[in-house]
Amino acid sequence: MRIVATDCGSTTTKAILIEEKDGVFRQTFRGEAPTTVEAPFADVTLGVTNSVTELQELSGYQLIADDGTIIRRTSRSDEAGCDLYISTSSAGGGLQMMVAGVIREMTAESAKRAALGAGAIVMDAIASNDRRKPHEQIQRIRELRPDMVLVSGGTDGGDTKKVTEIAELIAPARPRPRFGGEYKLPLIFAGNKDARPSIERCFGGEGFALSIVENLRPTLEQENLGPARERIHDVFLEHVMAHAPGYDKLIAWANAPIMPTPGAVGDILQTIAKGRGINVVGVDIGGATTDMFSVFGGTFNRTVSANLGMSYSISNVCAEAGMASVLRWVHLDMDERELRNRVKNKMIRPTTIPQTLDALVFEQAVSREALRLAFIQHKAFATTLKGVQQQRTVGDAFSQDEVGKSIVNPMAMDLMVASGGVLSHAPRMEQTALMMIDAFEPEGFTEIAKDSIFMMPHLGVLASVNARAAMEVFEKDCLIVLGWCAAPKGEVRQGKPALSYTLTSRAGTGAAQTGTLMGGDMKLVRLAPGIEATLEVRPEKGLDMGAGPGKPLTREVTGGTVGIILDARGRPLRLPETHAERRAAVSRWLAALEVY
Repeated sequence: MRIVATDCGSTTTKAILIEEKDGVFRQTFRGEAPTTVEAPFADVTLGVTNSVTELQELSGYQLIADDGTIIRRTSRSDEAGCDLYISTSSAGGGLQMMVAGVIREMTAESAKRAALGAGAIVMDAIASNDRRKPHEQIQRIRELRPDMVLVSGGTDGGDTKKVTEIAELIAPARPRPRFGGEYKLPLIFAGNKDARPSIERCFGGEGFALSIVENLRPTLEQENLGPARERIHDVFLEHVMAHAPGYDKLIAWANAPIMPTPGAVGDILQTIAKGRGINVVGVDIGGATTDMFSVFGGTFNRTVSANLGMSYSISNVCAEAGMASVLRWVHLDMDERELRNRVKNKMIRPTTIPQTLDALVFEQAVSREALRLAFIQHKAFATTLKGVQQQRTVGDAFSQDEVGKSIVNPMAMDLMVASGGVLSHAPRMEQTALMMIDAFEPEGFTEIAKDSIFMMPHLGVLASVNARAAMEVFEKDCLIVLGWCAAPKGEVRQGKPALSYTLTSRAGTGAAQTGTLMGGDMKLVRLAPGIEATLEVRPEKGLDMGAGPGKPLTREVTGGTVGIILDARGRPLRLPETHAERRAAVSRWLAALEVY
């Protein structure tokens, strides 16, 4: 079987070829070309054809017909063509949505979760208690040019008045769609089912294409995001993509619905989390935004940090984190004024890459702060349901679980997946691993991997039509396993014993490796990719690896391109306060992990 998959990005269209060889699916070739959704070409299929043409040249298979379309095989014996063509897209700014709900912390937040999970950028969330006056809300609605609107509010069987008021606020404002002024703006209602007659009355006119799905919050204790997410995908394909330049042809070519790129990434992470039965955190750090994904206990969340990026938004990262926070990760002498000029130059010339060690160290320091801030925002958003009234027993009084508490637990994080230029294209894998550890502060045992060539969007949409192919390529070609991080939770005493370890390889290459780490130190133990081993960590009193303070814990681990990183710096991570001590500590960590 031969599969061609493309991802139409905002600047580049990336194509991959997947082939079934000896009963196993593998990614074999990759091509890319500039995206052509904007003038002067205004036809997204040109970029697709160009990227697949590169696949054709590399593979030797004829994949493109004389008329520029993708050739399909009529039988497996055909040399030319492919059996399946699929695509994702974030070209033209991706999917942009406005959401609305009655209560900002409840139904509006559920609507935001549904939109983000479907791969959208949420432009604004309108709610009756969002502290804006009605005329300010109306003005904001008129300013926005969303691709679609999602309205929620109320539990099933509850009062319909507030839901109707939100609808009566949006309808007269007449928001206009981003693409084309000739078609109706898609609007999805996912609120109190008793309010549907009034919703149909408000939005049944000429300006809106109304869809009604099941309530996002049928009860306070329940969140039902699936129907709304599925309808968002359908509307994205039927309305938004149909009016974007050239997408009508692309839709006709594809064997599966075109998905927003972030939605496809979320789907493959959910597939891997479910398949392995683990908790996953993934990040895609770009030039303007940072996307965070997590699956904990089967619950999926995605956030977009719109002003945290490494080129267009690098100045905002430095402003929000503070230059002092960025420079705490730097072990070299740097002039702050020169660095600020470097930041401005990066914004003006976003495609430039570091040419010197100083520039690389500084860029990776900025990335730590961008990732750290994005993770903080993600944890604040990925919470248990707010507004839930719980009956508490005497036993519950001693429980730490609270309504509205983040479900993202660093101790329960089994796998971290890195993607995005600064992480995927770092000169050394050790740099990628340390950036992830410094930013996310994993606790206990955590596996670290990176997306080799940003293949997750292709595999996300492939999972919807051939889950086995998606999983096999994901495991064998997409993920590059960097290794494992073992880090105890708790405050360490600097210079005092923090943990001891024993690493026993199954390869039979010699005696077990043992050692002791002092508080504030890190150590890298090399373990080759694919080599299985048993790692026992014995933390000192007050430090917790997941079994309880001071209790040893053993895990089965697999080697990677980096190996096993033992981190005895404590959690939460606190860098030394004085400049000299901090620089010495950072230099010590970089040397221990052979980062530069």
